[in-house]
Amino acid sequence: MANGTTRKKGASSKNAMKAARSSVVSKKGTPWGTIIAVVAIVVLAASVVTYYMVASAPKRDQKTREENAAAFAPSQQDPDPSKRIAGVTTATYEGSVHVTAAERVAYDKTPPFGGPHDQAWAACNGVVYEKAVRNENMVHGLEHGAVWIAYNPAQISGEALDLLKVRVEGKPYTVMSPYPNLDKPISLQSWGHQLKLDSASDERIDQFIAALRTNPYGAYPERDATCDAQIEPGDFDPAPPGPDAKPMDYKGTAGTQQDQPGAGQSGMPSAPATQPSAPASK
Repeated sequence: MANGTTRKKGASSKNAMKAARSSVVSKKGTPWGTIIAVVAIVVLAASVVTYYMVASAPKRDQKTREENAAAFAPSQQDPDPSKRIAGVTTATYEGSVHVTAAERVAYDKTPPFGGPHDQAWAACNGVVYEKAVRNENMVHGLEHGAVWIAYNPAQISGEALDLLKVRVEGKPYTVMSPYPNLDKPISLQSWGHQLKLDSASDERIDQFIAALRTNPYGAYPERDATCDAQIEPGDFDPAPPGPDAKPMDYKGTAGTQQDQPGAGQSGMPSAPATQPSAPASK
């Protein structure tokens, strides 16, 4: 009898412990706070990844375009690969011929891509100008090896404009500006070279840049010249040049600093103190 009683007591004790555990578990319930916190973290992480993918997509796409255009990089065997790009026009211009800020040049091309120009250059170190810039300042940047993307603001906007900007912002020796009344939506200039296009998605934009930006095989007059600017460039003048405009065969205004082609250029002594590199947008 004693053994039977003992077994009953042991069984009752075990049942009581199980009941107690069950009661504790039931009191704890579902950990909704932890679940909500975990879900929030997952959602936040997904949002960050999605934002990064969307925000970086233009740069990643541009990297792909540049890789595809790498076949147009110049070499000793192929010093001017732009000859393989359909639509490129060329002209020969004498470099290092300067005018003053008050003078205009009667350029033979629109936009111009060579010839006499202001002794001060527009910043061309990855700058996107919001307003049209004086021709004479922009041409000087081409003499330093830059590529200038001009666009008609009446025809290029929104996604097309962004597609052009990603090719310029933060890119050395590259500059972009609107050009009112341009006869094509887009026009690319380097010294002695021009390419006019209808679409911002045209692969020839990247080919032109790869072939001619700081091309070291004689494509531009001033090797090793800087694209950092010392002054703000002048405003674009849409009016036709007057009778006092300097002709394309002009030899330079007295008192302006005439550069030495091929010798490089660090700046103009007569200009204000050098400023840091220009921002990516002006």
